[in-house]
Amino acid sequence: ARTIAQNEESCVVFGMPKEAIKLQAVDEILPLDQVARAILQFDSRA
Repeated sequence: ARTIAQNEESCVVFGMPKEAIKLQAVDEILPLDQVARAILQFDSRA
C-alpha cells in the first residue's frame, strides 16, 4: 500500500495530512493537482 498526503500549500485545512506527515506515515507529499496523476501512475505499475 502507498499513502499520499496533500501538501500544506494546497490544503484548505491541513490537520489530517499534517498528522500523517508528522507520524512519517506517508510515501509522498503532493499538491492536490498532482494526487490523481500519482495514483494513476502507481496503478499502471501494478
